[in-house]
Amino acid sequence: MREERVKKVVRYLDDIGADAILLSSGYNMRYISGFSGATGYVWISKNKKAVLTDSRYTVQAKQEAEGFTVLQVEQGYQKLVKTILQEEKVATIAIESKDMLCHEFEQWKRAFPQMEWVFVGDEISNLRRIKTAEELHCIAKAEEIGDIAFEKILSQIKPGVTELEIAAYLEFYMKQNGAEGLSFDTIVASGVNSAMPHAVPTRKKIENGDFVTMDFGCLYQGYCSDMTRTVVVGKANEKQKKIYQTVLEAQELALEQICAGKTGAQVDAYARNWIEKAGYGACFGHGLGHSVGLFIHEGPRLSPNDSTILRANMTETVEPGIYIENFGGVRIEDLVVVTKHGCDNLTRSEKRLIEL
Repeated sequence: MREERVKKVVRYLDDIGADAILLSSGYNMRYISGFSGATGYVWISKNKKAVLTDSRYTVQAKQEAEGFTVLQVEQGYQKLVKTILQEEKVATIAIESKDMLCHEFEQWKRAFPQMEWVFVGDEISNLRRIKTAEELHCIAKAEEIGDIAFEKILSQIKPGVTELEIAAYLEFYMKQNGAEGLSFDTIVASGVNSAMPHAVPTRKKIENGDFVTMDFGCLYQGYCSDMTRTVVVGKANEKQKKIYQTVLEAQELALEQICAGKTGAQVDAYARNWIEKAGYGACFGHGLGHSVGLFIHEGPRLSPNDSTILRANMTETVEPGIYIENFGGVRIEDLVVVTKHGCDNLTRSEKRLIEL
């Protein structure tokens, strides 16, 4: 599998007229080589594939990056690359312009003033869009862990407990059930705070009548999960019920319509139009969803601005929301695998309004 991924990179280098590429994105480095260390580069050319890293990660790289040469940096990456250049007689190197920092690139230019550099945007990241069966297994397992955490957290949500405590319990339950880490910072927002789509958990205590929105995910073998559920503490009032039902119906409509061949913008429109007809169009400001893989926010996206045609085995979150300042908000999010005629929903947690 990795060998085929390397071949795709080499073919891409031919297309853009580059002799080699220096990968710096940790997600792309892992996808192409298997190396998941926090520091280093991956070098790919027609004749060489290597992981460049320091002594903290060389043993790990040898274990993870099967088929790759592991080169340990001793006196700086520029000196190590100079040795490779002398061996390969490379004249043009591609770099990931969306990942490499400006000052980092300036160092490379100063080190190799005669080198021609080619900027690469999303082309390597786009290789990750269609997931393999192995990748889908890991994503599904991560989502399953999230489902377990949600089931367990319901007994902890009660008046007097803080948002921070709920977040901590969620993270504990995920790790207790096999998560190796979090795919993003856990969101727990209650009451008026739930009107903020990406609220940060605070010391605010849960109160009767609060919406409590929880957006959380974990990592399993490097792959992310993502789900959101909103509950009500105590009995929901009529306005809360209407908002919740509108979001749920919008999501169900989008889930029915998503399939290979449609664009992200088309799928987004199904949910967005439903929310607008209910009178809450101005309260749904973000896109309907995004792909999930090694990184939590991958492409393509379900949004008004993404005309990418969906293909089978792409993953997408479907997460409509309504957010009303000084009142609260609702988001319901599932993670699905796009299929030829629909989608497979990886999220099993209850979506009917839960009143605790």
